[in-house]
Amino acid sequence: MGNLSPGLAGPVAFELAKAVEQLPGEHAMPGGSQFELKWDGFRAGAVMAGGRARLWSRNGKDFTAKFPDVAQALARQVGVDCVLDGELVVWTGERMDFDALQLRNVSSAASVRTELAPARPASFVVFDVLAVDGTDIRSMRWSTRRRRLEALGANWRPPLQLSPVTADAAEAREWLDAFKASGVEGLVVKGASTRYQPGQRAWSKWKTRDTTEAVLGAVTGSLQHPETLIVGRFRGKVLEVVGRTTRLKPAQAAAVAALLKQAGARHPWPDQLSTRWGQGKTAIVKVRPNVVVEVLADTAMQAGHYRHPLRFLRHRTDLTPADVEKLPTD
Repeated sequence: MGNLSPGLAGPVAFELAKAVEQLPGEHAMPGGSQFELKWDGFRAGAVMAGGRARLWSRNGKDFTAKFPDVAQALARQVGVDCVLDGELVVWTGERMDFDALQLRNVSSAASVRTELAPARPASFVVFDVLAVDGTDIRSMRWSTRRRRLEALGANWRPPLQLSPVTADAAEAREWLDAFKASGVEGLVVKGASTRYQPGQRAWSKWKTRDTTEAVLGAVTGSLQHPETLIVGRFRGKVLEVVGRTTRLKPAQAAAVAALLKQAGARHPWPDQLSTRWGQGKTAIVKVRPNVVVEVLADTAMQAGHYRHPLRFLRHRTDLTPADVEKLPTD
């Protein structure tokens, strides 16, 4: 693809967003703030070359066989070699269905092609372009890249769509109200004059619901019948406890049990934890810290630790512990 660097041939390194507690103002970002909806799906890069499309996950996994409907739509509708940045989503009615999306990710390519894709088709919501006509344009301003993207997507049809954007914070909040029932998570805010910075958290994300990701490090109960989850985040290379969930529902416990593997001797946590969520110490069963979970959290924190119990929402198959926000080391 022209003068592209190897990193744009796939897998693609993405620019990321840092969580903020307050929505940035219209002039808070370099060149002025640009507000986009935050979609509830899998981040994905699409590499178009020679009329063929390949899809890559945030972790460098090839998504093409899992989302053949999107790859085929890209091949039909995108007539130029390019690299796109966006979000894969699955709609059930008028709401995004994350469980259906995850099911496609963990199922075999054959079952996705013959059963899941026809029943639960995916969409690709595109919000940036990193290369056009084989030329790397990540050094261009966001506003320039956006114009290039709008020209590319002028005639796109579902399952391809452009993510809407506005410089008006009031309008962005109206969008949130309008799309709340569809499962939109919040807003992503970018600077109009900024360049694309792979691996950097230069964008801001503001969520309407306080969800966050953490690493599953232990459970109470047993591996076969977990009762609550003990979750952590890394401070440097050390996994620290940051919170504990409320009691799991039976269906949640069964789903989590299938993910658990007992930890080895190098797990850093003790066999019992003194917690802020009860009296005395709690016996735990340590597990291999390779599962990421999404939890609903109260905003009350102390030194990066949640003071109140968390609510387990789901397992994030698209993320690894390396993707989870880390605790500060200073």
